[in-house]
Amino acid sequence: MAGAGQAITGTGLKDGRQVTRKAVSAVIIAKNAANDLPACLDSIRWVDEIVLVDSGSDDETIAIAESYGAKVFQHTDWPGYGPQRQRAQKHASHEWIFMIDVDERVTPELRASIEALLEAPDPDKVYCFDRVSDFFGRLIHSSGWYPDWVERLYHTAHFAYDDAQVHERVRCTESQKVRLSGELLHYTTSSYDAFMKKSLRYAQDWSNERYQRGKRTSAPGVFVRSLGTFLVKYLLRRGFTEGRHGLMLAGVSAVYTFHKYAALWVLQQKEQQSKSL
Repeated sequence: MAGAGQAITGTGLKDGRQVTRKAVSAVIIAKNAANDLPACLDSIRWVDEIVLVDSGSDDETIAIAESYGAKVFQHTDWPGYGPQRQRAQKHASHEWIFMIDVDERVTPELRASIEALLEAPDPDKVYCFDRVSDFFGRLIHSSGWYPDWVERLYHTAHFAYDDAQVHERVRCTESQKVRLSGELLHYTTSSYDAFMKKSLRYAQDWSNERYQRGKRTSAPGVFVRSLGTFLVKYLLRRGFTEGRHGLMLAGVSAVYTFHKYAALWVLQQKEQQSKSL
């Protein structure tokens, strides 16, 4: 394995000849991901280093990661998704970071694009991939879920994730983004129970962050926003083209919106109660 920031030499993608490319560290944050992790790691065996930051797993997550040769670190005081990714990035040995989630898989086409790009990458650019998400057995190509360009490949000295508790992004401008061909597959719905637990966690994190920023809502506003989400997902974003999957996706998206704004409303009520004491 190459040292930090070094280029490595291997068989490239151009007519079978050897090419020199930059070394890359795949970085993962995880907790209790034993079911998803093997498929994710199988899809990134070609990277030069795997770094996994665990936030308190009590399943086989760490053992699985170590069996693949990953460097495992633990940070159990959960600070939110953005700050946790910042921590994880600091553990990488190489200058080029490929951030991937445990429920994602790299397709052969995306791997080829990444490896070709790493022959001569621009450290002032952030490289984006089109992510296609599965919704209980169907890859969704509408409903606002597609195209879903995510920023995942970048130079560690120039870029990092923001401080968002949820829905975090790499700090960069649109002019700094470059899109690569190939897709990142996203299997976010292993079970309904797991999907809804994750949705509720996201909703609570979102409401906490927005509340601290001064955002407020009303009880009627919670329902209006939820209905609006359903109509946008199903009609404007053409969810109806996905059949029953599109209908159900619009429904659970509306429920997620309800949970976000209901949680925000509850925080407001607690504030009012504390002031009246």
